Amino acid sequence: MASEAPPIADLMEAARETAVHLEMRDVYAVAPENEQLARWRATGQRDTDPDSPYWRGWTGIVRRAVARGVEVRRARVVSLPATEYICFEHAGTPVNLAVGEDVRWLPRHAASDLALPGNDFWLFDGHLVRFGHFDGDGHLTGHELVQTPAVAQLCANAYHAV
Repeated sequence: MASEAPPIADLMEAARETAVHLEMRDVYAVAPENEQLARWRATGQRDTDPDSPYWRGWTGIVRRAVARGVEVRRARVVSLPATEYICFEHAGTPVNLAVGEDVRWLPRHAASDLALPGNDFWLFDGHLVRFGHFDGDGHLTGHELVQTPAVAQLCANAYHAV
């Protein structure tokens, strides 16, 4: 199942053309977001400054990739009505857009006829897949790096279908 994979920053740095991310969960329990999620719950406000300490690590990675000409794209398949987490994620999406990501959303009911992999993934340059593995409550349990052409093609097709 989950195995060691290089950090996302290293994979983004190595990307030359594309980095696409497909997210398909309605809940993620990612520890670094806990403080921001609590703040959003209390105030309805989200940090949307791409240069803030919270965002700086990610936005720097994306900005460097985009500056090299890498297309960074993200698609999210979400249930409606949206979960609290998806609403929180949506509130932070202006940051992704500000640093050059293309972000799309697809309601889950519109994905019924799509062949999608069982896990979220990043696909780099059409050939390297980094799957994210989560438990049922949305806690990250690990990553898996796959370079099998058939798996990369499945992921590319799934992303483009979404």
